[in-house]
Amino acid sequence: MLKEIKSHKDLKVWQESMSLVLTIYKLSEKFPYHETYGLTSQLRRASVSIPSNIAEGAGRRGEKEFIRFLYIALGSLSEIETQLEIAYRLNYIEEIEEINKSIYFIRKMLANLIKSLK
Repeated sequence: MLKEIKSHKDLKVWQESMSLVLTIYKLSEKFPYHETYGLTSQLRRASVSIPSNIAEGAGRRGEKEFIRFLYIALGSLSEIETQLEIAYRLNYIEEIEEINKSIYFIRKMLANLIKSLK
């Protein structure tokens, strides 16, 4: 499977996670200024971590290493889900249903990719 990948950019899960990064950045622009170094920063770093780990894992030599980086991406996805819930409860965002659909879709793709590599 890994040899079939020409570039991490060819992976649908990488493309979707890049879209999630843009969504998170736009969404977090509306957070209060006092969250700049708190929730805003955490959310943005976690979102960037997902496509970054997919790319790094795809660039490694073996499938075992790739799987490890995909699990790290899954962890970052869960981190985002939690941080969005916090932002929602603090009334920084009004609705999280659509972004949660995107998170679920990416989680499913990551799980399927891991399964196919095993």
